[in-house]
Amino acid sequence: MLQQEHPDEDHTAFVEALAHDYRALDLPPLDRAILDYAMKLTRSPGDITPEDVVPLRAQGLDDVAIHDLVSVTAYFAFVNRIADGLGVALEDRWQEDSS
Repeated sequence: MLQQEHPDEDHTAFVEALAHDYRALDLPPLDRAILDYAMKLTRSPGDITPEDVVPLRAQGLDDVAIHDLVSVTAYFAFVNRIADGLGVALEDRWQEDSS
């Protein structure tokens, strides 16, 4: 998942574009379906419906893969909210990378 077609290329531009707006990238349908679902789950979890899983299933994801996707997405949000809520400061190396 989320693998570039040309693994030897510099990934910096791809990662920056992915972080900025993945919808502008030419991604395989599976990657786009995963990102669309994860984005909706992150931004508006109360709006998730059974229909949101249809594109994932159309790309071959089974119950286990969908469970993994939901678990990873939810865990990432959980950890970030704990860190933000407790005022955990980024380590120096992370602050340098984000500037």
